[in-house]
Amino acid sequence: MTSEFNVHNAAGYEQLMGRWSRRLARPFIDFTGVSDGERILEIGCGTGSLTFTLVKAADLAEITAVDYSPIFVEEVIRRNTNPRIKIQQADACALPFQDSTFDRALALLVLHFVPEAGKAVAEMRRAVRSGGVVAAAVWDHLGGMPGMRMMVDTVAALGESGRQLRSRYCFQPMMQPGELRRTFAEQGLVDIAEMELMIRMDYQSFADYWAPIAAGEGPLGKYVAALDAAERARTDAAVRDAYEAGRPDGPRSFANIAWACRGNVP
Repeated sequence: MTSEFNVHNAAGYEQLMGRWSRRLARPFIDFTGVSDGERILEIGCGTGSLTFTLVKAADLAEITAVDYSPIFVEEVIRRNTNPRIKIQQADACALPFQDSTFDRALALLVLHFVPEAGKAVAEMRRAVRSGGVVAAAVWDHLGGMPGMRMMVDTVAALGESGRQLRSRYCFQPMMQPGELRRTFAEQGLVDIAEMELMIRMDYQSFADYWAPIAAGEGPLGKYVAALDAAERARTDAAVRDAYEAGRPDGPRSFANIAWACRGNVP
């Protein structure tokens, strides 16, 4: 099992996270220092948020984008019109590439869903040439995602299963301060740098916020999908109340923080 992220369809993921990944992609690219002419390996491409931003950010020689989910791979292939972008299904912990093939390996919002995240970082390092760069970013679920914490704290107040969800969600791999840096160092990367990246998630209504979760997308959606009818109705009402916060339904905006880390291959 190399990914703990569940996805039912690409459109649902786009509403849940893809639209926000696109906002995060450009500051992440700026942090990684991508340059013209490079060959880039992208781990966990999802629906292509980083992939298609990369080709606009620099005149790259090639982007090889991989994902564990065939749903994501199929969607990026469907959307791609650029011959410099190569897409395939692959396991982040056993990459099908020779040593020192790429100039950079990037992972945006991926490593916290890989149980053996250290092994994935080791594979990224192996696939990058000496002097190249490995970089990753993950959400700070515990302290940096108030919109999602709103939901998990609400269900935690409703019962034990919600408390268990909150514990899992807030302490996924790579999310604690300094954890990415330590993992990069353990895998032999040097000149390691860290940065916090911030975007806002802007929702037009409760339905805009809740629809992909209610449809079962992502780890929060997986929890909701497992509820019986009575618990589902109770949860829907409680989360709506938290979203509205005593005011009429409508737009809401949440700041969101990601931990970013990069290191050089010796």
